[in-house]
Amino acid sequence: MSRDLNKVMIIGRLGRDPEMRYTSSGKPVTNFSVASSRSWTAADGSRRTETEWFNVVSWGGLAEICSKYLSKGQRVYIEGRLQTRRWTDAEGVKKSTVEVVAGEMIMLDKSAGRDGEEIEEHTFEDPSDDEDEYPF
Repeated sequence: MSRDLNKVMIIGRLGRDPEMRYTSSGKPVTNFSVASSRSWTAADGSRRTETEWFNVVSWGGLAEICSKYLSKGQRVYIEGRLQTRRWTDAEGVKKSTVEVVAGEMIMLDKSAGRDGEEIEEHTFEDPSDDEDEYPF
């Protein structure tokens, strides 16, 4: 039996504080960005660094947790799937973006949450992330 796989794992630092909002049906959604860097030594012996930025979206209970406990600069592990979102802007221009839809988040820094509450390393998963949501 053949199976498809869409899974991404990122470790990096938040580039901005998470922003939470609610959909028209009342479901929480939180967006934030994560920067992940890699370093290497070039052929000429110089040290190089490259940073890749990822837009992350979390839903439901995980969205509320990310909004409450994450803040800019904090180191996190995000596991989820890639999703391409497409839309047409007000001028009629078609646009698209690729984002990570988080299914799991682990805070890697011992730090205080945005409300000052001290947090140890914890793993948070989206309990509503249903693997069997295929329409066929």
